Amino acid sequence: MNFLTLKKAYLTIAKIHEYADRFIIEELKKNDIVGLVPSHGEILLLLYQNNKMTMKEIANKIHRSKSTVTVLVSKLEKSGFVKREILDTDNRYFYISLTEKGQNFKPIFDKITDDTNEKLYQNISNDDYQILDNILDKVLINIKGDR
Repeated sequence: MNFLTLKKAYLTIAKIHEYADRFIIEELKKNDIVGLVPSHGEILLLLYQNNKMTMKEIANKIHRSKSTVTVLVSKLEKSGFVKREILDTDNRYFYISLTEKGQNFKPIFDKITDDTNEKLYQNISNDDYQILDNILDKVLINIKGDR
């Protein structure tokens, strides 16, 4: 594989990410959702699945640094989607959980997720999707390395 092929693949993946983020932002605007950006989605998804988690658990699951997660969670908290609850056993640590606003956002979140997936994969067969998914998993493993 030559350098130009690698560069094109990387740029294509970056463009897909950019256009998907734009689509999500537009869908959030259509639903009058203020204060959320696509990078908040991973955290919200985890909380919809797990009810409450520590910052460390979130950081590990989404493969982001604790400082990045702290910034994202702080913005979610400021927007009223999540809250912090101090651990009973250690005041230095706390859980992140959804507020009522965060819980009420789930149907919109699910719809935007479904619409984004539909947009991304509308002209891709199930067989092609499986091939793409396998290739992207391999690329991710390659780039991630032993980190």
